[in-house]
Amino acid sequence: MRHYEIVLLIHPDQSEQVTAMVDRYRAMAEKNGGSVHRFEDWGRRQLAFPIKKMHKAHYVLMNIECDNEALDALKHAFRYNDAILRHLILQRDAAITEVSAMLRSEEEKERMERGGDRAIMIEEEEIEI
Repeated sequence: MRHYEIVLLIHPDQSEQVTAMVDRYRAMAEKNGGSVHRFEDWGRRQLAFPIKKMHKAHYVLMNIECDNEALDALKHAFRYNDAILRHLILQRDAAITEVSAMLRSEEEKERMERGGDRAIMIEEEEIEI
């Protein structure tokens, strides 16, 4: 089985039904022994440009491991669901389980801007002393 990263842009009027939609897609991915390694609901966000006369969309990120049959079923479901404005499926080398950059805390973002990994290493050394 292969690893995939999926980003969905869902119609903003369908925000209440996102959990039911994602549960359905999760079941499709897990049907033949697949698994969901990461699920993040980024909520409503402003689009860079209008898509189907919409200026906002509900974003969802999923990292899954599934076979080709389940992936084809997911693609088919995404294509014919009117609530999904856009979808992106990327093949990955391994499962990604860490928190994405979109959900990192503000403190973590500031730390990365200041000095990147070096700032984190310095703070860890200070804690050990």
